[in-house]
Amino acid sequence: MQEYLQAFVKGFCGLSISVLAVTNAYSQDYPSRPINMIAPFPAGSATDTVARLIGEKMAADLGQTIVVENIPGASGTIAAARAARAKPDGYTIMIHTTIALSAALYDNLSYDTATAFAPIGMVNTGPYVIATHRDYPAKDGKELLDNIRQKGSEVTISNAGVGTGSHLCAIMLSQAIGAEPTLVPYKSTNLALQDVMAGHVDMLCDQTTNAFPHMSAGKIKAYATTSPQRHANFPDLPTTSELGIPDVDMAVWHGLYAPKGTPAEIVDRLNAALQTALGDKQVQQRLDTMGTYLFPDDQRSPSAHAKHLAWELERFDKLVKEADLKLN
Repeated sequence: MQEYLQAFVKGFCGLSISVLAVTNAYSQDYPSRPINMIAPFPAGSATDTVARLIGEKMAADLGQTIVVENIPGASGTIAAARAARAKPDGYTIMIHTTIALSAALYDNLSYDTATAFAPIGMVNTGPYVIATHRDYPAKDGKELLDNIRQKGSEVTISNAGVGTGSHLCAIMLSQAIGAEPTLVPYKSTNLALQDVMAGHVDMLCDQTTNAFPHMSAGKIKAYATTSPQRHANFPDLPTTSELGIPDVDMAVWHGLYAPKGTPAEIVDRLNAALQTALGDKQVQQRLDTMGTYLFPDDQRSPSAHAKHLAWELERFDKLVKEADLKLN
């Protein structure tokens, strides 16, 4: 019996070493063919722009093409489901921005956001802007909030669709000031913004990426950013914290993900390529013009990304439960 056990242990160890050797060799050869990067929003969206921007620079570092595949729909959950089912070999990765919010909102997802992905690294982040059409009768942020409190449902706030960041931002604003404005969902951010600019809807919470160009052109009137600090591009624009509603602290950020089970060596290689891309001056300049910031160096590792995602999953789950908002 003892001889049998010794033979089994030797055989098992030999098998484990062989598997490890094959995995290491596979990782060393990576990548040997093009990589597919899933993007959860349409071509031309902010996420698509970021995906193509970093994808080009990462591809140069990796020596293989990165193909961006747009899979829009259901607040990014269709794309996430596709990525979760992909083979964990490093040839399918995903860029995402509302993944933690979707996890809190949807009850019937086919994947567990907390465990289905291997975080690769965080890319960029930026706050939302609380803005109205240019003729809205409020001279500053305080007057705007008082106006919403007084008029309640008469005030309309557009969003990019139920379950999106702009939707949650509007909910956070409503809760913070104890008012119930009318929330108007659209099929996209662009449609929501167009109706605000046309004066059909009073206001919206929008990403800096979309809002800043229209603010500069005088097409919308901005009152605050949803962040603790003022934005460098618009230093005269106050923050929600300054307006007395610090709980309206909302940022949109992009992160790269691989399917769970992707070898750590491949995740690290992808992270290294991402850091190379983010170190490129042209990339930095483009992200800056979009009104977003790079994460600090010590927050760009896979482990830091995983920690940040876990924090947002907990935060949004609590917020959605308090708002009694669940989707199927």
